[in-house]
Amino acid sequence: MPPPATITTIAQLETLYGHPNQASTVKVAARLTAHYRALIAASPFAALATAGPEGLDCSPRGDLPGFVRVHDDSTLLMPDRRGNNRIDTLRNIVRDPRVALLFLIPGVGTTLRVNGRAHITTDPELLATFAVEGKPPRSVIVIAIDDVYFQCARAIVRSELWNPARHVDPQNLPTPGQILAGMSENCVGGDEYDRAWPERARKTMW
Repeated sequence: MPPPATITTIAQLETLYGHPNQASTVKVAARLTAHYRALIAASPFAALATAGPEGLDCSPRGDLPGFVRVHDDSTLLMPDRRGNNRIDTLRNIVRDPRVALLFLIPGVGTTLRVNGRAHITTDPELLATFAVEGKPPRSVIVIAIDDVYFQCARAIVRSELWNPARHVDPQNLPTPGQILAGMSENCVGGDEYDRAWPERARKTMW
């Protein structure tokens, strides 16, 4: 039995929150509009959510602004740049095509959401069009859009995400090397990992 005050039905939710206003529903489109294309072109970062048999995954994706390419009004192309080779996102897409994207634009409160279905391609000609410094991605994620809409700026405003005065000093947080050392009884990570990471990242960015 759920704990007291737990919401368990859609009816309870709708009673608590009411219904969305017109501005919350009219913004939803099944295809890209000129305005939504402009937001994608300005974005250097997106969070990509997928689902698979083992559960959910949400992966950060970043590159130069416009790194997610508009192929047509109902299709997006996202290069899969070098990472940690866990390929959690790609494993999920192979088994469950449902994806969701949240685009962020530095300094802008409005975000953009895309829900759709994806597949992975290794077409050599397409990969070559995404090459940076002569290095193409190993695959491209092709996303068929189901719906797209902007999200209002309240979350960004509340968090003061783009306010430099609110930036956190990295020295006040554990480093990746410290985290790895703590998780591996010092078999992996440590100070040397942190020292080597900037150069390793520079050499393996693409």
